[in-house]
Parts: sequence; structure tokens; C-alpha cells
Amino acid sequence: MEVDMIFKIAAIGIIVAILNQLLIRSGREEQALLTTIAGLIVALMMIITQISDLFSTIKTTFGL
Repeated sequence: MEVDMIFKIAAIGIIVAILNQLLIRSGREEQALLTTIAGLIVALMMIITQISDLFSTIKTTFGL
């Protein structure tokens, strides 16, 4: 895994946390929840591609 990917995921987390706090303080709890879920989905989509690459590497290594 590249260090760049870790920084991207951390940046997404920081941005989502700030937006979440701003929306909660302005009384928009539902939108804060949707922002958190959207950030989670974006981070998971980034990780899924890395997991797919890992499985393909394992398949080629062990000849499965």
C-alpha cells in the first residue's frame, strides 16, 4: 500500500469530521449523518481497489 493512499484516506476523514461538526452545530443532524456515510463510502471504494489488487497478486503468486 502506498503512503499516498493513507494520506488521501486521512484527508477524507479530516474533511468529513469538520463537515460533520459544522452541520451538527447548525442543527442539521440528518445531513451530517449523510456526509459521514458518503465519506465512508468514498474511503471504502478506494480501499476496495487495493484489496482487489491484493487478491489478484495472491492468485498469481500461488497459481490459483
